[in-house]
Amino acid sequence: MAQFLQNIQNVQNAFAPTSRPAASCCASRASRIVSRLWGVFACAILAAFLLGCEEIEEPKPWIRVERPQMLFTDTTLLDSYDKGVLNWRLKTAYLERWADKEIVTVRPVFVDIYDSIGERVAFLRADSGSLDMTFTYVYAYGHVYALTPKGASVRADSLLWNKKDNLVRTASYVRVVSEDGDVLQGVGFESDAQFDNWKILSNVTGIFQDAAKRMKDEDKRQAEAERLSNPPSSSSQASKPASSPSRKAPPRGLPFRPKAGMP
Repeated sequence: MAQFLQNIQNVQNAFAPTSRPAASCCASRASRIVSRLWGVFACAILAAFLLGCEEIEEPKPWIRVERPQMLFTDTTLLDSYDKGVLNWRLKTAYLERWADKEIVTVRPVFVDIYDSIGERVAFLRADSGSLDMTFTYVYAYGHVYALTPKGASVRADSLLWNKKDNLVRTASYVRVVSEDGDVLQGVGFESDAQFDNWKILSNVTGIFQDAAKRMKDEDKRQAEAERLSNPPSSSSQASKPASSPSRKAPPRGLPFRPKAGMP
């Protein structure tokens, strides 16, 4: 930088007019103007040099962003059939599948469950869910709620349906409200796919509505059923008519002798 400034000064000295004792006023003014122009020119060159020395920012390397192989962000339906009969239909608003995985992730989860003749019998919803591409299982988790054909409701943290045995299970806490209003809760749950027959596995507690009245009604029904199944036996038999007295014949080989008074 010092050498560069020295070169500029040398250029100015070369073009500057030599001092003469008899220089006129006009020559002196022209010399001042030339000196100013060279100063401006030197500042401009210096500024350009300084700007050129600034570090140029290198472009950042290209970053690869992983994206799912399959992505749907609108209403999507997935149907599962068994021998041509619709088993269940899953409805969701978001579905994704990554290239290196066979798992499909969906959220939220709305599932309609059908019986063997294709009638809708049960319903399930959850915050999220996952399943494989061959529909061998469906895993629903997050505020799971299911409604059974008889009107009972099931709430759990998660539920897993397995196609192999066609059962729904969970090892988490579960709460069931029956169609009669009874509240049952415990740990672990198992049911068929249509939620017709279910059971809580352990630590079962419950609140029963009108328990005393229902027990009396149940006792009456059992007594009536036993009475109808065991009717009283008809052991009376028809009485035989009394036989009229008859005369005995005398033994063979003896003469018959009439008694006195007989004709």
